[in-house]
Amino acid sequence: MDLATLSREWLTAKATEAAAQAHRRTIEDQMRSLIGVPETLEGVTKAAPDGYEIKVTGRIDRKVDSEKLQELAAEAGLSDHLPNLFRWKPELNLTVWKAADKSITDALAGAITAKPGRPSFAITPKE
Repeated sequence: MDLATLSREWLTAKATEAAAQAHRRTIEDQMRSLIGVPETLEGVTKAAPDGYEIKVTGRIDRKVDSEKLQELAAEAGLSDHLPNLFRWKPELNLTVWKAADKSITDALAGAITAKPGRPSFAITPKE
């Protein structure tokens, strides 16, 4: 197969995938409504209509403002509790890392692992 044919097939597959995902989510929303699952569900709810077992797992995404948290903890005298209640996950600032002196990055490089991820594709047909 040539690249033009594969590009056409890729676009078709992406459109099919997006439509299938949207359809599945519509069905899930209807099922959630029929089962009576609240949007704020955190945990598992089960239903068992004829011939099926449905398990709905709800999650609440939580994000922590690290600076705000540390300020509040300091004000309340609770800073000692932070290491037990929260995890701090360092993230690499690649732009600054690349600009830093090699003596610094070489000394810290042992703490960083890197592995290639799956490449993403964006294909748009020419008009």
